[in-house]
Amino acid sequence: MRDSNEIEAVMGQWGRQPNYGLIVLPDPATNAHRKLINELAARYRLPAIHALSGATRDGGLMSYGVDLPDVFRQSAAYADRILKGDKPADLPVQLPTKFELTINLKTAKALGLIVPNSLMVSADEVIE
Repeated sequence: MRDSNEIEAVMGQWGRQPNYGLIVLPDPATNAHRKLINELAARYRLPAIHALSGATRDGGLMSYGVDLPDVFRQSAAYADRILKGDKPADLPVQLPTKFELTINLKTAKALGLIVPNSLMVSADEVIE
């Protein structure tokens, strides 16, 4: 889904189906439309799980993904090494090491969902 019309049409179809939900992948298009996606998810009572925590702060049910500030810190360390003369080809590939779980209890309540305590205690952020 790339534009708001397509997003609205598809989510309207999904909203008429029983037991549907969304897993919203991190993508420039979904990030640009995350407020619309969350508004439509609320309208059609579709739980939406995102990869970016900002989307949960904007009304998504929850998110689980890389901690972007940590990734940026790692990138800065790489840039520093390159500026000091290291060859980029000689640097090891690094994967994210820190992930964050964010839960929006307000959205869960609006959807009629009960978030287990075992999940809430493992969350990095709980929005009430």
